[in-house]
Order: sequence, then structure tokens, then C-alpha cells
Amino acid sequence: MTVSRTSRRGPGQRGPMSAQVLKLVVSGRATSRAELSRQLKAAPSTISVAVQALLEQGLITEEGTGASTGGRPRKILRPGGGDRYALVADLGGSHARIGTVGPGAELTDARTIALDITQGPQVSLERLVSELSTLTDRPGVPQAVGIALPGPVDVPGGFADSPSRMPGWDGFRVRDWLTERLELPVAVGNDANFMALGEHSVQDPARRQSVTVKAGSAIGAGIVIDGSLYQGATGAAGDITHVRVTSAGQTPCGCGNTGCLETVASGAALARLLRDRGVQAHNAADVVALVRAFHPEAGLLVRNAGRALGEVLAANVSFFNPDAVYLGGVMSTLEPFVAAVRSQLYESCHPLATQRLVIEQVSLGADAGLVGAAQAALSAAVTHALTTENP
Repeated sequence: MTVSRTSRRGPGQRGPMSAQVLKLVVSGRATSRAELSRQLKAAPSTISVAVQALLEQGLITEEGTGASTGGRPRKILRPGGGDRYALVADLGGSHARIGTVGPGAELTDARTIALDITQGPQVSLERLVSELSTLTDRPGVPQAVGIALPGPVDVPGGFADSPSRMPGWDGFRVRDWLTERLELPVAVGNDANFMALGEHSVQDPARRQSVTVKAGSAIGAGIVIDGSLYQGATGAAGDITHVRVTSAGQTPCGCGNTGCLETVASGAALARLLRDRGVQAHNAADVVALVRAFHPEAGLLVRNAGRALGEVLAANVSFFNPDAVYLGGVMSTLEPFVAAVRSQLYESCHPLATQRLVIEQVSLGADAGLVGAAQAALSAAVTHALTTENP
């Protein structure tokens, strides 16, 4: 699949200010030039230059009017521009969620496809490109691509870094491979990080710090600080899956260690524990179905998993003191799991750390990762536009 593109650069505009403006608009934390000027502590003229460059590049749009505070009614700034949109995908172990995100961060054409990442990167990505090509039939022009991977990601390099559940993917240049095929700017990131970015953007802006957990076949977390994704020195921030927990004992983990959280709290681990007890469960979806059917052993294991996750999160909440903990992934659709996490946090943390802490399921559900991938894709598009000369 080859997608044609055009790239324009705002005259005289430098990247850093445009990137900051885009980040605030995409996250929803600023919707007008006045708000941008106030939050970035920049002169209105400086903001206008940056906004105009982004408008010309089709990365944001200015439309309608908002509530006036006196004087001329203000226009609203939104992500995307005109007929441009982002192609997005969130890869899992045996499936992928794909869709498009257009002006105003509106997710459309979202659907789940079969995709087996154990077949290796080239087979999986060829399948993904084929499916993404069907989304380009919609009116408009794709401007960037965002891909979420279910493992650690070297973001600057655009590749999976030592993923335990992705055979053959380690070091494979996903971003470069997709960029060559699609001829579009591509952003590649960890699925939990993109989920955190997407969910944080639609929550109350007063919640400036948040931790978002993705509990599915595996477990991961993303950290957002003041609207920005925090990834740490090597991109490993939030990788809680291999933190050791007491309840895991000496259970071997795929990482080579023993007693990791993943071995007792992930959907894959719970399915294995149920099989060891003679219960038919092949994956996380089977575990969810058993709990919803009030299977006693499945229910007990899920509550234990929630407590183990809460034990790990308690240390993070006490250290980081976030405004919110959002729980995503298929395991977080189970109330016994969520209740156990919440109970463990309140039991283990000092009251000062939890007195205003919000603990709830992600509001975007399975699409949180797609929304976050779109934000990363837009950032990749503006970086590309601001560093590439007109052809």
C-alpha cells in the first residue's frame, strides 16, 4: 500500500513552539489562542505564528465559536484539519484494533481484526497494512500513522525492545518499515502508554497526574505528568509487569526471573492457573467469561490478581501521588478485579495519598489506545512537517 502525502512548512516557524501548541490542542487542555498564550506564557503574536503554521499544515483546525468572556467571540482549536485524518492500530497477541481519527479527535471506522503477532513482524505488519488500506477509502487524506505494540518500545528508534511475548520482533524497525510502505510519518509506542495518553486526554483537566493500567493478557502501565507521557530514561517507565510480588512465590516468568506480577495477575497467567486446576481456559477472554458465569475458582483467582496489582500500584501511588488511577484492558471490565485493586490501594497507602485519588475504569474502553496512538501520530506529523523542506 502506498499513500501519497504532501508536506508544508509554516514560514519562519520553529518546531518547539508548534510542538507545544499541538500537544495542548490534541490533549484538549487548550482550545483557543488565548488559552495557549496563558498556559505557554508566550506573546499572542508568537502563538499566532505557531497556530497559523499548524493550520497550514492541516494538523489543527479552527472552527466555530466558544463562549465569549467579553469582546469578540473566540474560535475553537481542534486536532486535525479539513479532510485529513490519522490511521491508528493497537496490536494485541492475537488481534488488533484499528480505525481512523479525524478532525476534532473523532474516532471512526474502528474495528477488531485477527492478527497473530507470533508469526513475526513482517507477516503481521503486511496483514496490518492490508487492513489499514481498507480504511483509506473514506473521504480525505491520511496524514500520519500511530501503532501501539504490546511490549517495551524504543520510541526514538521505533522498534520493540526485548518483548517477551513477541517472538522475532526484538529490534525490528517497525517505524521505518511502515514509513517505507505507507509513505507517511509513523509513531510507534507501547500499548499501555498510548492507552494512558488517550484516556488522560478525555478526563477532567484538573487531574494533572495519572497512572493508567492495561490489564489484559499481560499487564502494563502508562504515566502522564501535566498532560505529557512520561517514559523514563530508557522508555521503561510504567513497566510494572515484572515487579516481584509475594503471592507469586518462585513462579518462573518469561523474563527469566521468578515471582513477577505477570505470573499471577495477567489474563494469560490466570488462564494457565485455571488449566492447572482442570478448568478449560485458553486465554483472558475465557477467564472473563468464567467470572461472569460466577465460576468460584475463576472469581477467587481474579480477586487475588486484583490484590496483587493493587500491591504493586500502592508503592507507585505512594511515591508518585497521582490524581487518578485508570484501569483498562479486558481484566478491568470485571468488577471483582477493580474492587480488589481499589481495596488494596486504600489499605496499603497513607490516607494523604488516597484522600483525593480517583480509581476507576477507563472511559474510552478498548479505544483508549487508538486515541492515544492518534495523538502520537499527530505529533509525528508535525515533527515531520517542521523538519522537512517543501518538495
